[in-house]
Amino acid sequence: MIVAMHGQATEENIQQVIERMVELGFNVHRTTGAAQTILAGVGTPEHFEVAEFKVLSGVYDAYRISSPYKLAGRNFRPEGTTVTFPNGVVVGGKEVVIMAGPCSVESREQILTSAKQVAAAGGRFLRGGAFKPRSSPYSFQGMGLDGLKLLREVSDETGLLVITEVMEISQIELMLPYIDCFQVGARNMQNFNLLRELGHVRKPVLMKRGISATIEEVLLSAEYILSGGNYNLMLCERGIRTYETYTRNTMDISAIPVLKKLTHLPVLGDPSHGVGIRDLVPPMALASVAAGADGLLMEMHPNPDKAMSDGAQSLYPEQLQKLMEQLRLLAPVVNRTIA
Repeated sequence: MIVAMHGQATEENIQQVIERMVELGFNVHRTTGAAQTILAGVGTPEHFEVAEFKVLSGVYDAYRISSPYKLAGRNFRPEGTTVTFPNGVVVGGKEVVIMAGPCSVESREQILTSAKQVAAAGGRFLRGGAFKPRSSPYSFQGMGLDGLKLLREVSDETGLLVITEVMEISQIELMLPYIDCFQVGARNMQNFNLLRELGHVRKPVLMKRGISATIEEVLLSAEYILSGGNYNLMLCERGIRTYETYTRNTMDISAIPVLKKLTHLPVLGDPSHGVGIRDLVPPMALASVAAGADGLLMEMHPNPDKAMSDGAQSLYPEQLQKLMEQLRLLAPVVNRTIA
C-alpha cells in the first residue's frame, strides 16, 4: 500500500499513519520529497481497508499496489530518485554521468594511465574490476585487495570516484574503505543473499540486468536492496541473451525508457557489454542517452589489444574522447548535459 501525505501534513500526522500501518503488520518505508511525504507499506497483512487511511488526518490519498515490486515502483518516489556522491556528483539529475575504465585492474601503470585518460575525457567515475567473474576458471581473475588499493590511490590522484564489482557477501566489508559504489554484475542480479546484504550498507549500488532477466525480474531484484533501507540504487541495462550471435549480447535500448517509466531509480546503459564489439559501442552509447539513460558505464583501456580481459569491447582512449564530444552535442537535444 502507498499512503501519500498532504504537503501540509504535520510530523504528528505522519507518525500516526505510520503507527497504524505498523499495527496492521506493514513494514513502513518513508520517503520525504520536496512536495510531500510518501509512506510505502510492504508486507502481507491478513486484512486492511484502504478507505481507513484515506480519512486519516494529513492523508492526501492511499491505494493498493498491484505490482509485486513496492519500493522500486515509481509511485514510491514519483519525483524520481537521485544518487548523490560525496564530491557532489549526482546520478539521476540533468547531467549524464560517464563511468569508464578497463575491464580489470592489471597494474599500477595501466590503471593510472586509464584514470588520467578517463578524467581528461570528462568521466566522473573510474571503473575497473579487482575481483573478476570469468566464464573460464583459467582466465585472469583480478588482483583482489591489491587492485582495490590501486583503484583508490589513482582515483584520489585524478579526482575520480571508484566503481567496482562485488561478487560475494564476504567482499563487502573488505571493499568499503576503497570504493564509492558497488557494482552488481549480471551474473549476480539474482544472488538474493548478496542483494539483501547490500541493502544493509549505506553506500550506493549499481545493479546490472541479468543476461536473461525480464524487466519485472530486474525490479524485483532491486526490491531486495531497497527493502533493506538502501535507496541509493541505480539500474543498468547491459544487453540480454537472444538467438542473435553477431554481437556478444543484444543491447535492449527499449529497456531504458521502460524502466524510466516503471521505476524512480536512475537507469544507466552499458554498451560495452551490450554489444561486445568496440566499433559498435559509440553508436549504442549515443542511442542509450537518446533513450533517456542517466549515465553510461563503458570499458576503455590504454592498450586494448593487450588487455587481460574484454579487450575486443574496450574503447581506445581516442575513441572515448571522440565519443564524449559527440555526447556533448547530443545531450542538449534531450534536455541533458554531459560533464
